[in-house]
Amino acid sequence: MKLFKQLLIAPAALGLLAPVAATAAELNLDGVNKYAAEEQVTSISQFSDVKPTDWAYQALSNLIERYGCVAGYPSGTYAGGKAMTRFEAAALLNACLDRVTEVTDELKKLMAEFEKELAILKGRVDGLEAKVGELEAQQFSTTTKLSGLAIMSLGGTDADREEEMSFNYDVRLSFLTSFTGKDLLKTTLRSGNFGNAYGDVGGLEYGFDSDAVEINRLFYQFPVGDFKFTLGAVTRQDDMLGMFPSLYPSDSMLDITTYAGARGAYNLTFGSGAGVTYSKNGFNASLLFVTPEFIAANQANALGLFSDVAMYTGQIGYAAEGWGIAAAYTTSELLDYDQAGLSAYWAPATSGIIPSVSVGFGFGEIAGLETSSWTLGLVWSDAFVKGNSLGFAIGAEGLGASGIMVKGVDDSDVVIESYYKFQATDNISVTPGVFYLDGTDIFGAVVKTTFTF
Repeated sequence: MKLFKQLLIAPAALGLLAPVAATAAELNLDGVNKYAAEEQVTSISQFSDVKPTDWAYQALSNLIERYGCVAGYPSGTYAGGKAMTRFEAAALLNACLDRVTEVTDELKKLMAEFEKELAILKGRVDGLEAKVGELEAQQFSTTTKLSGLAIMSLGGTDADREEEMSFNYDVRLSFLTSFTGKDLLKTTLRSGNFGNAYGDVGGLEYGFDSDAVEINRLFYQFPVGDFKFTLGAVTRQDDMLGMFPSLYPSDSMLDITTYAGARGAYNLTFGSGAGVTYSKNGFNASLLFVTPEFIAANQANALGLFSDVAMYTGQIGYAAEGWGIAAAYTTSELLDYDQAGLSAYWAPATSGIIPSVSVGFGFGEIAGLETSSWTLGLVWSDAFVKGNSLGFAIGAEGLGASGIMVKGVDDSDVVIESYYKFQATDNISVTPGVFYLDGTDIFGAVVKTTFTF
């Protein structure tokens, strides 16, 4: 097809469209044969009247060099501006087609030489086409991907010297839908039977306390230039942040270690909400609100951007390759809640004996009582074996009003935890871990198995 496109734009082929009528009487067969055969050229430089500035220069050059089917006049000119009869154009086209036939014969020889290899490739292509057809036939949606996570946990604590073991599960199914390739509708179904397991330690990071299947996420995100907007009927604070300023935990044990050191500012409030994030060149700024689920369930007028029960969060941050820093402020008028936090992280360029470091601290007031918190988290990637990781964290909080909005332990309780994650396969990991709460003198151990699909 490339040859015919070139012919269409070449002056020779334009003669096919010229309003020049030719009859058999006007045709000089000897002249046509001489033009089409005897004066063939091998380089466009043989034409004295063709200049590089001519609009069809490149097309004519390609016809000569690739196919060798362009002829000139005995005077050494091409006469590109001269009209030609349809018979002359037909003769020129016939010469080019003869050359294409020669090329085709060469290709046939190559195909015969590599017949076995071509047959193997054809079989592979046919197999891939069959698999693609099967996948297309079996997919439940062309716009939606399903991702799943299932956790089984076995562990316990020595609280009250009962030393009882608990076997629990946490299952999540997330439907990720995109209508434009840039937006996201996330719907997550979740179920778990943790209930009050490990309640004396403030909860495990991955625990879910309902054995009924619930809508755990339902929000829509879409970009407008450098802005990303989020609207959620069921969402959480961190779903709408421009960044989460911590590399720890990658697989933590306790709830307290998941808040980037500023547990009051990053309280992971859950409910309905909306937010907007601006991101450019590593810098990001977010403004959002969430109406806490437990309040909205008891107040018919609790929803809305200007509701006095909404939890508002503002964050500014910067994320570069290997490090990041962010400051956040969260407030709620009804709950008399004002919390601020500053958090940062750093990771080495390569895994080794130097771990990634995440630090943060927070402070503020809840119902007139002063609060504070801090954490330090370390993660060694590829620890001992490639793909595995080792984590260690220490932190403390003094919430003063423990139990208001944020699950907590006793005031000024220092927490220490450590874990080792075995990556058994790409989709299965086994993570044993231990933790200790200094204020309540509680020791615990957990073995968590995680399946992703």
